[in-house]
Amino acid sequence: MLHHHLGFMGMRRGDWGFGHGRAPEGTFERGALKLVILDLLKDKPAHGYELIKALEERSHGFYTPSAGSIYPILQMLTDMGFLVASESEGKKTYTITEAGLEHLRQNKEQIDHLREFARHHWPFESKAHLKETLVELHGLGRYFRGRVRNLTDDQLAKIHDVVSRASADIRKIVEG
Repeated sequence: MLHHHLGFMGMRRGDWGFGHGRAPEGTFERGALKLVILDLLKDKPAHGYELIKALEERSHGFYTPSAGSIYPILQMLTDMGFLVASESEGKKTYTITEAGLEHLRQNKEQIDHLREFARHHWPFESKAHLKETLVELHGLGRYFRGRVRNLTDDQLAKIHDVVSRASADIRKIVEG
């Protein structure tokens, strides 16, 4: 899901640290998700689902990590001694350790860089209808993808016409 949104914003999947080598200036670098998770946990302990929701909220819906991406990172951070896990009612709650806090302190510059990146690429506070518009576009895309298999050729042609007109109208508005 993330890379679909990145394309919409003119970014590539590797810009988020999934590629190799140093990320281009102004993008998330490798290992960023580990730092973001630690940064979230410095405020309060949480279980995996809470972290997924917090990441989705922080990114204004642009990034909703899967459990398959979050839990291995949580396990790795636990193995590194940066987190401890406790189980209650069938859920593991993760708490940052002093070593995890020290790791955050040592990587303060990268955390600050990540915050600046997010503020620059997701400027929702300064744009009155931006978040709502992006949420609507995202929701429409999910709705369409979930139903596309059941659409007839006639329905697809009508949808294409509507989307083409909307796209042209939006381009006219943006370009003035």
